[in-house]
Amino acid sequence: MRTKRHNLTVAAFAALLALIAAAPAGAAERWSLRGAGWGHGIGMSQYGAYGFAKNGTGYRDILRHYYTGVSIDQRTGSVVRVLLQPNRSTVTFRGATRAGDRNLDAGSTYRATRSGSSVVLRSPTGRELESYSDVMSVSGGGALKLLGRADNGVGDGLYRGAIDIRVARGPGLNAINSLGLEDYVMGVVGNESPASWPLEALKAQAVAARTYALASNAGGRGFSQYADTRSQVYRGVLSETPSTTRATQATAGQVVTYGGNVATTFFFSTSGGQTENIENAFPGSTPKPWLKGVDDPYDNASPYHRWGPFSYSRRGLGARLGSWVKGSFRRIDILQRGVSPRVVQARVVGTRGRTPVTGPQLRTKLGLRDTWLYVRRVRTRTSSVGGFARAAARGRMPTTIAGTVTGRNGTVTLQRREGGRWVPFTDLPVHRTKDGLRYELDVVRPGAYRVMAGWAPGPTVHVR
Repeated sequence: MRTKRHNLTVAAFAALLALIAAAPAGAAERWSLRGAGWGHGIGMSQYGAYGFAKNGTGYRDILRHYYTGVSIDQRTGSVVRVLLQPNRSTVTFRGATRAGDRNLDAGSTYRATRSGSSVVLRSPTGRELESYSDVMSVSGGGALKLLGRADNGVGDGLYRGAIDIRVARGPGLNAINSLGLEDYVMGVVGNESPASWPLEALKAQAVAARTYALASNAGGRGFSQYADTRSQVYRGVLSETPSTTRATQATAGQVVTYGGNVATTFFFSTSGGQTENIENAFPGSTPKPWLKGVDDPYDNASPYHRWGPFSYSRRGLGARLGSWVKGSFRRIDILQRGVSPRVVQARVVGTRGRTPVTGPQLRTKLGLRDTWLYVRRVRTRTSSVGGFARAAARGRMPTTIAGTVTGRNGTVTLQRREGGRWVPFTDLPVHRTKDGLRYELDVVRPGAYRVMAGWAPGPTVHVR
């Protein structure tokens, strides 16, 4: 009786182990994002212009390539006003010889403070020298030195022209650089394109920057341009170089026009190989005939021509999407792409609802370089159900690695971790089923495995 009872116990225990081994593990998944380009995608790609110039294309043809149907014309005599320091309690400067009608010592450091609606000029010791209603303009024989960090990232910068110190809409003062258009462009080009780039690329940048300054207006109190990427990056004399000055002077007064009017010449870093229509990159904006998507054959010089993949767990990607996820995150649906693969409209799907978003919103939320974006999910589970009879004969139960992928036809690659690296184990066909694109394989050899769906890695699973 004892032996019989013992045998029954062993049999029951073995059956229990078989049931445990046969139970499928919970499916895990990885979400991967991959894309191209850096910027909004409208107008001139700076790296594309670099590539054109390296291949012998002149700046006029570069501009005509990116801005469809335009002409290069002349415009002169404009003044640009750039906000350098907004809403400061004190503005400090030196190098000025005049403040309004008052003579100053160029070697002394002066301060401006606010009193009600007036700007107060103070001596190096802080003594009040003069009071000006609303605005005080300071100028000198050479460049003026504005002390303290400006919005362009420069501390103690040097600037041509005058500095207007104006009562701000807030409680402080605005320091605004008022200067001629050509001097302004010299302070922009080297910040938007590296000074080491070919001269024709720098000339194209100079014309685009000059045109953009004339066509755009930030609409500020006493200023028309910001000193950072809200307009274009301007850093004054300290950013001027021989090559950027040469590019500016060689194109003096030249601007891009369409139908005789100055065109808004958007530009950006990297296109990924194709630019985009403005109405797709800025949803809701009016189409412009010169801001159409075009092929960009030389943009691959950019280190941002392709980027990613960035991989997340389902929970991790849901966390990045934040309040857009209603309930638990399920997926991102791409609903519309532009003339390039840039995302125009998408939606975030949760267990409790859907949130419509634009491509630019998605880019900002996820911290991506561009809206040229692909999303791929790899889901994997393991179980010991498949091939049980075959394994019993060999004394080892295989593990079935199976799952689904999105956006990948043909095959996926099963990888095995060996010596700290992932190496190909075998290719698996992908079959379309009611659950999506499915793969499956029985594996006997123990180890860590994952599925690569093209560029998208799946979660790590273990065969024991």
